[in-house]
Amino acid sequence: QVQLVDSGGGLVQAGGSLRLSCAASGGTFSTYNMGWFRQAPGKEREFVQGISRSGGVSYYADSVKGRFTISRDNGKNTVYLQMNSLKPEDTAVYYCAANSGVKVSTRWDEYDYWGQGTQVTVSS
Repeated sequence: QVQLVDSGGGLVQAGGSLRLSCAASGGTFSTYNMGWFRQAPGKEREFVQGISRSGGVSYYADSVKGRFTISRDNGKNTVYLQMNSLKPEDTAVYYCAANSGVKVSTRWDEYDYWGQGTQVTVSS
């Protein structure tokens, strides 16, 4: 059983930056692919970025291309999401998630464990 704790959200002006963290415990972190998702009010949960067990492969949604970067530190059992050039449409609750499948997935229903979420609000 893996426990995930998201942190780092907050209120930022458009064009600003935030760095989200997700700390894992209770399992072998390096055996999981990790993903970040987000959900805005009234919208479905959306894949943002994913990273493989070793950190060698990552995937991203087109909406965050060139602005967001996922990374992980297996020694610290932590995955990060660096968000730059934030836009009001990035406003959402952001969740990290762990996937034990063969490869990184963009589907939320293929993730086994979830963080509690952290609110990101971008003002215009």
